[in-house]
Amino acid sequence: MYLITGGAGFIGSNIVDALIQRGERVRVLDNLSTGSLDNLKAAGNKVEFVEGDMRNMEDLRKAVAGVEYICHQAALRSVPRSVDDPMSTDAVNTHGTLQLLVAAREAKTVKRVVYASSSSVYGDSPLLPKVEDQTPAPISPYAVSKLAAEHYCRTFSVLYGLETVSLRYFNVFGPKQSPESKYAAVVPLFIRAALNGEPVVVHGDGNQSRDFTYIDNVVQANLLSCTTPGVGGQVFNIACNSRHSVIEIAKTVEKLIARPITIEHTPPRAGDVRHTQASIEKAQRLLMYKPTVGFEDGMRRTVEWLRAELGK
Repeated sequence: MYLITGGAGFIGSNIVDALIQRGERVRVLDNLSTGSLDNLKAAGNKVEFVEGDMRNMEDLRKAVAGVEYICHQAALRSVPRSVDDPMSTDAVNTHGTLQLLVAAREAKTVKRVVYASSSSVYGDSPLLPKVEDQTPAPISPYAVSKLAAEHYCRTFSVLYGLETVSLRYFNVFGPKQSPESKYAAVVPLFIRAALNGEPVVVHGDGNQSRDFTYIDNVVQANLLSCTTPGVGGQVFNIACNSRHSVIEIAKTVEKLIARPITIEHTPPRAGDVRHTQASIEKAQRLLMYKPTVGFEDGMRRTVEWLRAELGK
């Protein structure tokens, strides 16, 4: 059985769908603070749902009972959110992960925990592409929380023999990513604004760039990380080894909706890094990871999905 923490969220629910299609038994743990049961509609009654919180040890013990593989996606995501509220970010992302590892070790059935980390742990180093053995230098509470939880994962592998794999995601986007939160990611925000005929808001000059990674690639990496032998305790970049500027995102959306858009610039946000790009050589070599959906195709699929969601 697989447990997906945060399984009613964007990335988690896409992993759930892939596992159900494969015929696996799946349990979801989510407190529905940012996730939605609507994201699990495609799975129907094939998913066991546990409503619970990463900060509640009893919820975690209930969720891990009898589980073999855990894809740990639950988190308070967003750099700006962490700047506004570092305490909650730490409580969920760091301490919550530690509690999950303790519960998984106690359960004795868990073969591996795959942890959703973040490219933000690299900080604002100008070295590109980012490689896994580069010294982390986080510049936001969110990044600190993700890196601390990575260290816990590796420590549990070494100290207790609980196999863990940490995946450093680089700007994931795709269907089910909501534009509704004030901390929503740039891709759904831009698409919704454009479809509504509203200005697209760009923080800073828009030349900051990211290794935007379509959701299918991230799902593939999680499934490989659960069962690939010999990778316990490892950290992997999950991305596409390419980068696109925020302005390029806006221009791509403009092209895909075939309608001119207006761009409004605001001051840069605290804690944001300037550029990210991943080396994925290690994931390709050890996990046999291979991105299957590129940037342009991923953007097209995401626009089509959000257009259908918004009825535009």
